[in-house]
Amino acid sequence: MASDAGLVEYICEQLRGVGGISARRMFGEYAIYAGRKVVALVADDRLFLKPTKAGRALLVTPAEAPPYPGASMYFVLDDHVDDADFLATLVRATESELPEPAPKKPKKPKKPKNPGKPEAG
Repeated sequence: MASDAGLVEYICEQLRGVGGISARRMFGEYAIYAGRKVVALVADDRLFLKPTKAGRALLVTPAEAPPYPGASMYFVLDDHVDDADFLATLVRATESELPEPAPKKPKKPKKPKNPGKPEAG
């Protein structure tokens, strides 16, 4: 089930104090970015935060579940979506522990389909 875009907008608005927050639609669901780092996912209208030691310390006993079948466990933040200050603190702590994303490899130029054959003109 695809998540509601309005919920994603609301979550991004709740995180306005973090700065650099954006969302990108992926496979019918959404990834939440802090700068260039994916810090959370919105799937089935639920907010899933990437697990980190800092996040676990702030949540004490976090609820955990996979955001989609076959995924690793994430922290489920259903009870914290409306608390903008705490949510921002969690996202800042999570973002600070996550590594920078690997740089994208440059695209290779496309090879001609039929090398050696002149193109029709």
